[in-house]
Amino acid sequence: MMKNPRNLLWLIPVLLFVSGPLWKPALVSFLTPRGDFEASLPGSGEGESQNFIMDSITITLNSEGRKEWIIKAARAFTGRTDRELGMIGVDALYVGKDPKQPIRISSNRGTYYLDERHLILIDSVVVRKPATHEVLYTDLLHYYDQTKMVISPVDVEIVGKGFTIRAGRMDYDLSTDGYDFSNGVIVDI
Repeated sequence: MMKNPRNLLWLIPVLLFVSGPLWKPALVSFLTPRGDFEASLPGSGEGESQNFIMDSITITLNSEGRKEWIIKAARAFTGRTDRELGMIGVDALYVGKDPKQPIRISSNRGTYYLDERHLILIDSVVVRKPATHEVLYTDLLHYYDQTKMVISPVDVEIVGKGFTIRAGRMDYDLSTDGYDFSNGVIVDI
């Protein structure tokens, strides 16, 4: 006869110890971590992808603490990677060294590579320099922020006050305001 049921409590640890070989492998298998911890650490950047589509986006590019570019697009989306930004309906303003003489650029499409700071404008690109009354027309324009170079590897046409320049290629250095035309340059004055 049992006088006190609390005296049987010592049997619980003994039963767990004796039956351990039966339940321990299943518990260890259940509690074993799965997956790759390195890929899921915040800030590792590997294995993470941020795909999106946005309407009406504004990108501001700064160099040496100064605002140089304000790029607006009617629609933006990630490209092949999340470090590539595709844009539709691009309207950009280059402020550069002189905020009183901005350059306005528009195009139907564009791509911005965040890591390289490389902007590509495609399809009906129009560059307006209101200070000098010049307008440039082309179908492809590259801007490299590190070198401050604007390159159009395809036909360009620049219409200014009293002149027209047509060329097969144009390199323009924003830091020196110098042009270099090649591939069949035609100048009408």
